[in-house]
Amino acid sequence: MKKTVPHKLLLRKASIKDVRAIHSLVNEFAKKDSMLPRALNEIYENIRDYSVCTDNDKVVAVAALHILWENLAEIRSIAVASPYQNHGAGKKLIKHCLKEAQKLGVTKVFALTYQPGYFKKLGFMDIDKNNLPHKIWGDCLKCPKFPDCEEEAVMIELD
Repeated sequence: MKKTVPHKLLLRKASIKDVRAIHSLVNEFAKKDSMLPRALNEIYENIRDYSVCTDNDKVVAVAALHILWENLAEIRSIAVASPYQNHGAGKKLIKHCLKEAQKLGVTKVFALTYQPGYFKKLGFMDIDKNNLPHKIWGDCLKCPKFPDCEEEAVMIELD
């Protein structure tokens, strides 16, 4: 039996009250080795990076846009609760992050992902992750898979 999902999810910037739900959702995927875990304090410190989709005030999807340099940002911590997958929440969040990057004047947005095809459908292109600035490797050093990571790098250039 297919689970039904409400047709209208609310997309908004995350707030302090969302931190524990974001933490739970992101770390649920981290336990499956689908993404890096995030500590509560890290989410609090970077709460302005996060956007969420909610269903009746319950956080059901999350993504973050993390600015790294004057012309470079990363989309990270994309997680969609399983009953809400394949209903457009992830796509909606990525497009929201790209619009936010554009408003801020960022010209390049990348992601490190196990799902490059998903990003390619949204206009991202494969890139060699070794061409990314060394600054991004700070998070990678926290990963138990480092240096044998199988994530692929994708990037989109914005107008």
